[in-house]
Amino acid sequence: MDVYFSLFLVSFLAATLLPAASEVLLTALAASGHDLLLLWCVATLGNTLGSVFNYALGRYFLHFQDRSWFPFKGDKLQKGQHWFQRYGVWSLLFAWAPVFGDLLTFLAGIMRVHFALFVTLVFIGKGIRYAIVLGMLQWIMFF
Repeated sequence: MDVYFSLFLVSFLAATLLPAASEVLLTALAASGHDLLLLWCVATLGNTLGSVFNYALGRYFLHFQDRSWFPFKGDKLQKGQHWFQRYGVWSLLFAWAPVFGDLLTFLAGIMRVHFALFVTLVFIGKGIRYAIVLGMLQWIMFF
């Protein structure tokens, strides 16, 4: 399997509720001499599209809130929505963060955040994160 496709897949999965560490693969590929710009593009795109998947789940999943198996009961769902309204769409710049980042993108779908704004903010935040990871690796390898 192509290393760039592997990075895309791991980055996509890392943005969903499934556990995956895209930074580990990204740094390993960067350290082995792969093109840094291409690595950054692939990881950022895959991770952003994984967040789009969460967004879609949030938009669609809300239709089932009256079912007994729905994981978020009324009070918890309202609390999450209130939190998202309090901090606003700008919090999506932190969609890369472990644990609550995936929840942010899910809540954005529930809250029906404008899709273009969602993608833009998530892409910027994730792109900056991967740029920092690659920059730190380059700095460490320099010394």
